[in-house]
Amino acid sequence: MRQAVRIIGIDPGLQRTGWGIIESLGNSLVFIAAGTVRSDPKAELASRLCQLHDGLSDVLHLHMPLEAAVENTFVNKDAAATLKLGQARGIAMLVPARAGLPVAEYAPNAVKKSVIGVGHGDKVQIKLMVRTLLPKAVFDSDDAADALAIAICHAHHRGARQLAARIAAQ
Repeated sequence: MRQAVRIIGIDPGLQRTGWGIIESLGNSLVFIAAGTVRSDPKAELASRLCQLHDGLSDVLHLHMPLEAAVENTFVNKDAAATLKLGQARGIAMLVPARAGLPVAEYAPNAVKKSVIGVGHGDKVQIKLMVRTLLPKAVFDSDDAADALAIAICHAHHRGARQLAARIAAQ
């Protein structure tokens, strides 16, 4: 008999890192929790990264997911902002990896395609589909809704990823 898999999706950001947790069993998805870890924009970068680390660590300890999915970095025109986002993304990958979770990465377009059916869409469409797929979902920010979308994307792709890993190991 298959067991439900608890998945955390993480939408990394230096000011706000969204997180969303679902359980997946076959085609069934169940909302568990969602929220946003915030850092103090007046603090130094190292302190802000610590705040993100500690907040995500608390979430993992409380909800005990078995797998993690993180959105790939969106590159923008501001190199300094992209670098800071990359550092926040490093924290978003480090925390679940240190907890022993496998960490999958997904491009923003792949997440959108999995959740809304097309690779381009806006925040309103993502929130609408997250609410449709997870009717009991409650989230405090667009970042938390995006994190739930990342978890949903992983739930849809995890079987294929596991099969590919088994084939590669042979």
